[in-house]
Amino acid sequence: MAKVGIVMGSDSDMPVMSKAADMLEKFGIDYEMTIISAHREPDVFFEYAKSAEEKGFKVIIAGAGMAAHLPGMCAAIFPMPVIGIPMHTTSLGGRDSLYSIVQMPTGIPVATVAINGGANAGILAAKILATSDPELLEKLKAYSQQMKEEVVAKDQKLQKVGYKNYTK
Repeated sequence: MAKVGIVMGSDSDMPVMSKAADMLEKFGIDYEMTIISAHREPDVFFEYAKSAEEKGFKVIIAGAGMAAHLPGMCAAIFPMPVIGIPMHTTSLGGRDSLYSIVQMPTGIPVATVAINGGANAGILAAKILATSDPELLEKLKAYSQQMKEEVVAKDQKLQKVGYKNYTK
C-alpha cells in the first residue's frame, strides 16, 4: 500500500516530481504518482484528495506552477501532511508558485520546499514517516552520514591536490 501520494498538475512537472519519487525509492517507501489538474478536472481532483486517507496515504507531495492551487487544495481536504513543491515558471521564475503555496491561510498549512525542490520533498516525506518508523529513521541517519562522508572526501581531495590544482 502506498504511503505517499505524489500529484502534479502537468507532465511538464515530471522532471522535478520524479526526484521526489527517486528519494522515496531510495528509502524503500511506497508511493503512487498521478497527474491531475485542479483547475481542468476539479471533480477528479476532489475524489483524489478525499480518498487519499482511505488509500493509506500518510503524506501527499503536490507540485504546482503558476497559480499553484494543487498543494493548498490537497491540504484543505486531506487531513495529514501535504508538502508543496513550487515549480519554476518562465514568467516569474517560480516566485508566483512559491508565494501561492507558502502563503496558506491559518488552519491549512502546506510544508513548502524550494522551487523545483523535488528531492527535498521526498526526504521531508521520509522524515515525517520516520517519526513512527524506527527502521526508516535508521535509513535517514545512514543517508545523512553518507552525505557527510562525501563532503569529507571532497575536502580531502582538495587538501591533497591543493586549491589551485583542484579543478584539474
